[in-house]
Amino acid sequence: MATKKKRVLILDKEQIANKLRRMAYEIWERNSDEKEITLIGIEGGGKIVAENLSTILKKISPLKVKNTTLSINKKKPLNNAIDFNEDLTGRSVILVDDVVNSGKTIFYSLTAILAYDLKKMMVAVLVDRKHKNFPIASDIIGHGIATTLQEHIEVETEGKEVFAAYLE
Repeated sequence: MATKKKRVLILDKEQIANKLRRMAYEIWERNSDEKEITLIGIEGGGKIVAENLSTILKKISPLKVKNTTLSINKKKPLNNAIDFNEDLTGRSVILVDDVVNSGKTIFYSLTAILAYDLKKMMVAVLVDRKHKNFPIASDIIGHGIATTLQEHIEVETEGKEVFAAYLE
C-alpha cells in the first residue's frame, strides 16, 4: 500500500504577496543605476512570479521593465532546444523561477541566456531550497528553506496569482 505524501503549507497567499513585494524592492535597490531591466520568467510558475514582480516594480520604481518567457523541458533540458530568441546583448537580466529544487532548470536556462553579452545577470526565486544538485546561488530569494534530499517544494498558481507553497 502506497503512503500518501504529506503536504505542509510553508507560504500562504498573503505571505507570498509580502515576499513578492520585498523581492521587487530588492530588485529595484540592486538595479537603481539602471533605466531598464529584463525579467525572464521560466515558463510555468516562474513566468507568473516574474509577471507579479513586474507589476509591483512598475508601481514602486521608475524602472522600465521588460518581461519575456523562457521555455525549457524541466525533466530533460537537453532533449528540446530551449525556446528563447530574445536579443539580450547589453541588458540587465533577472532570471525568475517559482522554486529552485535541484537547481537543474536554472542551470540549463542560464546556458541559453549566457550566449549573450549581458551587462548584468541575477537570479530571483520565490522559494529557494538549500539542498541542490547543481551549483546555483539565487541572488534574490523570497523564502529560503532547508529540506531533506527526499523532500520537494511545490508552488501553486492559478491564472496570474501565486496561491501557496508546499513542502512535500
